[in-house]
Amino acid sequence: MGFESGSLSFRMFYMPHGMPEDSVKRFSRHAAPPLDHLGREAVRGWVSGRHLLDREIDDDNAFLCGYLRLTLMKAERKIPDALLRAECQIQELSELRDQGGSGLRRDRRLAIRKEVLERLLPQMPPTLTGISMVYDGNAELLLAGAVTDKQTESLSNALRETLGEAPIPLTAATAALKRKKVNVRDLDPVSFTPELEDELAGDHLGQDFLTWLWFYSEASGGLLDTDRGTFAVVLQGPLTFVMEGEGAHEALLRKGQPLVSNEAKAALLGGKKLAAARIILARGNEQWETMLDADRFAFRGLKFPKGQPLDPVSRFQERMNGVETFREGFLALFDRFLDDRADPAAWKSIRKDIHGWVTGRTAKR
Repeated sequence: MGFESGSLSFRMFYMPHGMPEDSVKRFSRHAAPPLDHLGREAVRGWVSGRHLLDREIDDDNAFLCGYLRLTLMKAERKIPDALLRAECQIQELSELRDQGGSGLRRDRRLAIRKEVLERLLPQMPPTLTGISMVYDGNAELLLAGAVTDKQTESLSNALRETLGEAPIPLTAATAALKRKKVNVRDLDPVSFTPELEDELAGDHLGQDFLTWLWFYSEASGGLLDTDRGTFAVVLQGPLTFVMEGEGAHEALLRKGQPLVSNEAKAALLGGKKLAAARIILARGNEQWETMLDADRFAFRGLKFPKGQPLDPVSRFQERMNGVETFREGFLALFDRFLDDRADPAAWKSIRKDIHGWVTGRTAKR
């Protein structure tokens, strides 16, 4: 699923100098090649947001509701693993019968595998995948379905080749600098437990934010007034805790009620911080739900408020409005965190409250 329907997984990116005026022509020059050019190696290129074979990119199909909407398409031929193994075994058994031996040497098995690959690969139909992206010119933000490091690298390389510069992923660090002129290098590490000194705590701002968000949702009710209305935030499992250094680095709590479990309290007391959790953001009767990767600021499986049945264009506009509202509510919470985190006097008091919240948690078995 992508920007048009279903749940949405995406990251946000800054474009250092915005989108060039001739961007459509640039994307058109780097459009995906025809599939009849596909050989043994994968090929990549741009297609419109309508479908993965729409190689014609112009002003009419590159924009929808004022948003630049394109997809980085990848085409490759793949042999199913089961078919490859079966074909290799057929060849190996045939040679064993002819030679009367009990087994083949490793180098011969590798040679057989290579021969089978070269024979079968040209017969395989193309496999198409795509990374969808939408550029919001008003917010000067690029939204893309590149939630893994590999996808982000592919998208960045393609945009660098097409536009002459790569996008900057919106992470806790880049958002802090862009929105509040806060440099993470100026922030000292902070521990969320009285049982670990600050100097020994990790200095990942995204993890600090998500752990603070948990505290804020429980200790302060999770309410925040903004220009777009009052938002409320709550966290749910599964929860992923991490901690740098020796010992157990990561803990995943999934079953039961992880937020009030003994394991969650033990993780917090031991100095672990939240690296991923499900967050629910609400405004009035509207509700968004997603898994947040705190280090990447990647949103997985974002669910939108229920809407009315609409035609495809109106539905896309409604979903983009929903993404914008969710984004602004989420970043308003991040700004609230930054205001406290970058103020030594305010953070000293909040840090004390967080320590009390951790030690005083009521845990269930």
